Amino acid sequence: MAANRPILENAVSMTIGSLRVKMIVRHSSSLKDKRRVVKSLKDQVRNKFNVSVAEVGALNHRQLCVFGVAAVGNNARFVNSCLSKVVDFVRDFHGLELIDYELELF
Repeated sequence: MAANRPILENAVSMTIGSLRVKMIVRHSSSLKDKRRVVKSLKDQVRNKFNVSVAEVGALNHRQLCVFGVAAVGNNARFVNSCLSKVVDFVRDFHGLELIDYELELF
């Protein structure tokens, strides 16, 4: 009956990191202005850090933006470091201001 059970002899630990970033686009006078800055940031974060990124809140607000970022790895320290670097990158990104963020590891 061993064929019915999953084989976990060589199981590797997995860490999932979740980051929620709240930002404001101060010089945005329309949703089109905001989306231009948001798209640029999303593309750069995705390409530079190899993470998943989505705008998850304040979709119809012309200045407020909320991102969800996710990373998966086999080392909690690596995932935490990766998401912390994303926060630093967002903090220094031209055109927006970081308001708040929440980072969690599972």
